[in-house]
Amino acid sequence: MVLGRVAHYAFDAVLISAFLAGVKRSTGLTPSVRSEQITSSPDVKKWIDNYLWVGEWAMDQSVMVMGATSYFERRRDP
Repeated sequence: MVLGRVAHYAFDAVLISAFLAGVKRSTGLTPSVRSEQITSSPDVKKWIDNYLWVGEWAMDQSVMVMGATSYFERRRDP
């Protein structure tokens, strides 16, 4: 039961991080992770950077998988 809950929270965290990666790619907006605004701890900043990197990775993997299937197609709207 606890393992299922942890897996659910981990999936939700990756989903939120991937959403932030998508916002960054489509608009250029990204969360400000300057350490003086969040904390003075370099470990926390590194953890946040790693968290956001996981979202970028999940986004890249999702695009790669979707691009390799016939269920998705690329369209460039003018």
